[in-house]
Amino acid sequence: MRSTPNTALPPELAAWQVEIEGFARGHGLDFFPTIFEVVDADELNAIAARGGFPVRYPHWRFGMEYEQLSKSYGHGLSKIYELVINNNPCYAYLMRSNAVVDQKLVMAHVYGHCDFFKQNAWFSKTNRKMMDEMANHGARVRRYMDEVGVEPVEEFIDACLSLEDLIDIHAPFVKRREEKDRYDFQREKEEEPKGPAKFASKGYMDRYVNPRGADGEKTESESKAPEKLPSHPERDVLRFLLEHAPLSAWQADVLTIIRDEAYYFAPQAQTKIMNEGWASYWHSHIMTRQVLTDAEFVCFADHHSGTMASSPTRLNPYKLGIELLRDIEDRWDRGAFGKEFDDCDDHRERQHWDKKLGIGREKIFEVRRIHNDLTFIDEFLTLDFCRRHKMFKFGYNEATEYYEIESRAFPKVKQQLLQNLTNAGRPLIEVVDGNYRNRGELYLTHRYTGVELDLAYARATLDNLQRLWGRPVHIETVLQDARAVISLDGDEYEIDAGEPVENQQGVF
Repeated sequence: MRSTPNTALPPELAAWQVEIEGFARGHGLDFFPTIFEVVDADELNAIAARGGFPVRYPHWRFGMEYEQLSKSYGHGLSKIYELVINNNPCYAYLMRSNAVVDQKLVMAHVYGHCDFFKQNAWFSKTNRKMMDEMANHGARVRRYMDEVGVEPVEEFIDACLSLEDLIDIHAPFVKRREEKDRYDFQREKEEEPKGPAKFASKGYMDRYVNPRGADGEKTESESKAPEKLPSHPERDVLRFLLEHAPLSAWQADVLTIIRDEAYYFAPQAQTKIMNEGWASYWHSHIMTRQVLTDAEFVCFADHHSGTMASSPTRLNPYKLGIELLRDIEDRWDRGAFGKEFDDCDDHRERQHWDKKLGIGREKIFEVRRIHNDLTFIDEFLTLDFCRRHKMFKFGYNEATEYYEIESRAFPKVKQQLLQNLTNAGRPLIEVVDGNYRNRGELYLTHRYTGVELDLAYARATLDNLQRLWGRPVHIETVLQDARAVISLDGDEYEIDAGEPVENQQGVF
């Protein structure tokens, strides 16, 4: 089934969209209807600065991103070739100044992304009408700016954005408890049973000012043991703040917006290598076999190789993704997997192993459907692949003040990759006590995995947490191989060092 030409595109590009979509569907790709729009470089930079959406809430960071993109493009340092939105229908943008061969490349690449958005399990819980939702978010934030002022709202958004990574990326797939919105939280607070009226008093005078019942027995509210808050460690810190922080109605709504958008963007961070690798695989396959003319091959090869270029200091997700998918396809075509292959110690035999199974294409479609970057690397990165692509582990040498190769050993290379991909590369933070020391203070823990928190970032994050919570905040972590608690009480910042990690059995 082919789409009708897009009348918003120039006739030549509209015809090519129909052709390329037909090729993509012919290879088994399945995607939502896709709408391409041709925009100027300035418009594309503005859309990219807002995360790919034409309309979002107003904030200074979008202007900052736009200035950076515009200057980089103006000086010839970077150029946006493709921008596609996970939505139904999918929206994608073509830069008006690009050559026709680039427009065809982008279309083929976009259909790979659109298939991934629709078919990959980690995107299955995302909002497929986010284009409309983002516009709605913008309208709500602008209304609050009109009501309470631009500066208070923008400063509150600053604080919320510094905490947007403090979510539970697995929450959409694991029903830990009922999901509620800010109205549910407010209603629960209003419906909480009220105990008998009490006079305000100091804690040590309460038994005299507010005596027990006439019979001397404890009242119902006294006999009920206070519940632990939260009952279990809570990784969705933003949700915990929505439920328990002393926020006004507009603040709760703004935090809800930030949280919703954080969950929408989370799968993109979890699948960057796979998503870009899948789109690159298909644009390469479709362009070289079905679309390119003889005159376009050199231009395509130049731009494709630039996208795939490797760097000794930076991992290229496009390159790693496409090469690993090709490796999987080749191995499953040859049957180079399973116990028999793994037990083979003859290098020459392994290199020429071929059972002629021919199931490689089927396998990569399965991989595309169920994996994210972490499981993708864990399951399919092999010793042979690392050797062939000369992969290595690097680290910072304090003596030379340079990043240097630390090891080419496969276990260490894989371990570093997996460590960088766990929780999309962000620290694992959990709320463990919302009434620490019985003083309403917030206590969090950092699940230490060998990488210490950056103290400058930690302090800034605690400062914004304290702003939302309204009371002192603490986080337990590991610094210099010893347990430590970082605390912020007002402007007073303190680090309390404890015992070495090895003495803290079962804590980390």
